Amino acid sequence: MLLCLLCMAMPGCGEAKDPFADCEYLTEEMYERAIAYNNENTDESRIADVMRRAKAGEEITIGVIGGSITQGSSASAQDKCYASLLKNWWEEKFPDATIHFVNAGIGGTSSYYGVHRVEKDLLRYEPDLVVVEFSVNDGNDQFYKKSYDNLVYRILSSEKEPAVMLLFMTMDNGTSAQDNDALVGFHYKIPMLSYKNAVMSEVEAGSFTWKDISPDNIHPNDRGHAIIGEMFSVYLNDVYNRLGKLPKEKEEFRQSILTKPVYQEATILYAEQFLPDADDKFAAGESITFTVEGQRIGILYGKFVNGRGGQMDVFVDGKLVKTLNADFSGGWGNYDECEEVFAGEGGSHSVELKWNENTTGLTFHVTGVFVAK
Repeated sequence: MLLCLLCMAMPGCGEAKDPFADCEYLTEEMYERAIAYNNENTDESRIADVMRRAKAGEEITIGVIGGSITQGSSASAQDKCYASLLKNWWEEKFPDATIHFVNAGIGGTSSYYGVHRVEKDLLRYEPDLVVVEFSVNDGNDQFYKKSYDNLVYRILSSEKEPAVMLLFMTMDNGTSAQDNDALVGFHYKIPMLSYKNAVMSEVEAGSFTWKDISPDNIHPNDRGHAIIGEMFSVYLNDVYNRLGKLPKEKEEFRQSILTKPVYQEATILYAEQFLPDADDKFAAGESITFTVEGQRIGILYGKFVNGRGGQMDVFVDGKLVKTLNADFSGGWGNYDECEEVFAGEGGSHSVELKWNENTTGLTFHVTGVFVAK
């Protein structure tokens, strides 16, 4: 996929239009870096299919899944965040279509969390196009590569076979799981947009500062969200203008999963499902035991900034496997953390949580259990 910067004429209009004429912040150079991961092998047939159906006035559902950036954190209003700007593009481009929108962004969550909640929060709405954004919440390691890969594969192979786009964000020091995520994108031939590539060179060159686009070390402000929105706008306009040259049918999805299919049936059991007769909050000296079935097990629990979060030892089938720490003193806010505590043979497993003998606090709140069969 190569953007023609000389002619972005609407089909049949006969007039060239500067693709960046409506961009307030995005430059041609920034955009060229943003789409650097795309090439002639990138499959745009699914996006083209969605556009053709929207052009025909059909009902279309656009979904986004990610962390706090996708949720809209640090935008001055919800309509200023990139997700809303993406929604606006579809509504304005296809006024005769009915556009539904699902924002499955949750602050402080990773793709490990995402692959367990994707059915409940996104896929049950049968989206036609999905944007995936987890590059600043995931680590750049094999564990998150596996969870991210499973999430993307699960979306691509879901019943509706939606189009998928990957969005890569960054921290102010360049920290991002972009390299891992791009390998997944290459494998599935998915369109990718890199905010990191677009802005970091500009910051380094002094064209603008990080503070111009973010109030902290991660979250975009209105200008940062606008840059993302303009990246999507220029890219989607380019695809729209090339509809006549793109395949009339969606390319058959034949790729096998890149890593291992360990989270394809992953789900979340919430406290009332596995603790029907017990409280999910632990008093001093108490422990709790429950049984779940699966090959992989994770614990979803609260992290607290007030200094009262405690440490809990986790035993699976009688073996100590991990100590969970609910203390987040001095952090940015309370949130739910998730950690995998078991990966092994399937079947029934006993899970016991006991207070660590050196716990620094006496607050521990179990929100749910992640199970992958």
